[in-house]
Amino acid sequence: MKIDAHQHFWKFDPVRDAWIDDSMQIIRRDFLPQDLKPILNENNIDGCIAVQADQSETETDFLLDCAAQNTFVKGVVGWLDLRAENVEERLAHYSKNTLFKGVRHIVQAEANDFMLGKDFQNGIGKLAPFSLTYDILIFPPQIEAAIALVNKFPNQKFVVDHIAKPYIKSGKIEEWKTKMTELAKAQNVFCKVSGMVTEADLKHWEVSDFNPYLDVVFNAFGINRILYGSDWPVCLLAAQYQEQLHIVQNYVKDFSKEEQSKVFGLNAVKFYNL
Repeated sequence: MKIDAHQHFWKFDPVRDAWIDDSMQIIRRDFLPQDLKPILNENNIDGCIAVQADQSETETDFLLDCAAQNTFVKGVVGWLDLRAENVEERLAHYSKNTLFKGVRHIVQAEANDFMLGKDFQNGIGKLAPFSLTYDILIFPPQIEAAIALVNKFPNQKFVVDHIAKPYIKSGKIEEWKTKMTELAKAQNVFCKVSGMVTEADLKHWEVSDFNPYLDVVFNAFGINRILYGSDWPVCLLAAQYQEQLHIVQNYVKDFSKEEQSKVFGLNAVKFYNL
């Protein structure tokens, strides 16, 4: 089974989705399962994981509804308030739905030490008993806190979104490389090769721009802990679906069929328990 392990759906709301500014006209509209299905079909991808883009339980309910009505949406990474006192109750509520696979918080918009907060860590500690994953969405300065987090919860399954958003446009790599290599030492952490085109020069990137970053990730995490994700429709700011897919396909073209199958689906099936 081929899986796109990271994409989004939304009914565009200019107030809620204020992060989609005037420079992002191409994604200032609705993106729903019926828009994605033909694209996945064209690219021989069997299913996807829908990931939250808004921090509300309304968002989680919306994504679960999309998944319930579209069998190609294999699972949902939703949002609930991990810092809330009733976090266990909310997790119990959502985990009754077998399509609810994990949780994400938009940590990239928070302070660098956000993940070290006692209340947040209390929520993280409640995920494993419900067999739920956690998606780590961060910028490079936050990797240090992520290292502390994943080591504190060795029985929790984590995945780093968008290879932690390195500075591909400027070509900066060394500090990110050191910290990602350290983060990958924790065997409970996986990594999504996703969201890379939007960290590059949006209009003038080349496929070769990504190879040094992919080298780091593949060397650090190894073939069994890497998941392909498109970050559609956000990727449209820099690339059509097929173009961003080609970056990863090109990188793994000399890998064995089995290794390619892991990156493009088997690892996602394992990680999200599909």
